[in-house]
Amino acid sequence: MNVLNYKRRTLIQGLAFSVERDILTYLTQFNLQLQGQENCAPGSDGSKVTSRTVAQYTESVTHHSVSARAIRRRLQQSGLSARRPLLGLPLTQNHRRLHHQWCDERRMWVAEWNEIVFTDGSRICLKHYDGLIRVWRHRGERMLNSCVIHHNTGPKPGTMVWHGIGYLSRTPLVRIAGTLNSQCYISEVLEPVVLLYLQGLATAIFQLDNTRQHVARIVQMFFVNHQIEFFPWPARPPDLSPIENMWSMFAQ
Repeated sequence: MNVLNYKRRTLIQGLAFSVERDILTYLTQFNLQLQGQENCAPGSDGSKVTSRTVAQYTESVTHHSVSARAIRRRLQQSGLSARRPLLGLPLTQNHRRLHHQWCDERRMWVAEWNEIVFTDGSRICLKHYDGLIRVWRHRGERMLNSCVIHHNTGPKPGTMVWHGIGYLSRTPLVRIAGTLNSQCYISEVLEPVVLLYLQGLATAIFQLDNTRQHVARIVQMFFVNHQIEFFPWPARPPDLSPIENMWSMFAQ
């Protein structure tokens, strides 16, 4: 009886190994097949295919019943795991052309970057759930109070702040009460902070992005009247400004 059970267990393990090997083989073929399609829709490459779709494809080819969980386990063994994709702005060909042109004009800059004053505003959420927190639970424990994170569905409490950094100096951190519109930008940022800060610099070029309050006519006239040179900024740029990388550290 023990010999029979041993042979049966050995046979099952051999079949399981054969199925796992077929899964890995057809996972590779499936990935290459999707990546090789010329007229496929955006995002339809192997990295964005669900484990359920791969399981259905593998089952149709190998004629073995394969679960999505087995696919995920096999992928994890090969070093792959599901991650949140990086969010990026959609760019047209004109956006890309202007970005390349902007970079080509400044690719030889070295000391010139020392004159740029990078500025930005950001809203710091005081109570915010970003979806990255995980809980350990068993099946059926989803509604337990220890496995629930309570958060409001309305506007999140927070504060609006503005800041600027130069090569060897920085502006004070400005807290904005309410919404930052063009008039508020002039009365609470430009007049009391920026003008005083720029007067202490020998040469400075003011950088600001293309948000609505920055490109408003009254803001542009303020720069002209006070003879402030501002740095041209392309539309929908990547995170070229070093101050963009500061907000996450500041929020912590």
